[in-house]
Amino acid sequence: MAESDTYSRRDFVQLALLGTGSLCLLPRCAGQPSAWRFFSVEESRVMDAIAEQIIPTDEWPGGRDSGVTNFIDRQLTGPYTRFQTSYRQGITAIQETCQNRFRKKFEDLAWEEQTTFLENMENGTINDPPWKDKSSKEFFNLVRDHSMQAYYGSPRHGGNKRYISYKMLDLDYPHIIGQNRYPV
Repeated sequence: MAESDTYSRRDFVQLALLGTGSLCLLPRCAGQPSAWRFFSVEESRVMDAIAEQIIPTDEWPGGRDSGVTNFIDRQLTGPYTRFQTSYRQGITAIQETCQNRFRKKFEDLAWEEQTTFLENMENGTINDPPWKDKSSKEFFNLVRDHSMQAYYGSPRHGGNKRYISYKMLDLDYPHIIGQNRYPV
């Protein structure tokens, strides 16, 4: 090997670091990385609309602004992994049913149409083909239960952003009694 074809250790380390750094940046070059762990961006929009229906905004922020979708997303890659298939199939069934009935996505329906649709899910009266092998009532109950856990649970699990429900209920945050009421 000719002397001009060899690299010093310093050259090798510099090239190795440059290559490793480039690999770390490569995923960012492919496009905007998703903020979601389990949900796709489209699924997160459906979940935000459902969360807002279950916990509507009034004088207090509702399901969307309190981080319900973030909580469910995080839990589906942790303790709720057993519900991943239910969420994938349920969200798909909602979108297919809305497309067939209204020619729109769930999140694009008017507030009243969303409300009626979810009431029908809760009552178990949606029997459209996408629901053939699953229960709309069971899926609604699952999402409702997880939404309540997100809204009223500890913010450390991804929901109850900015301690919304604690403030609404005038509760002290358990870990800081005697200090500042709510961490920033």
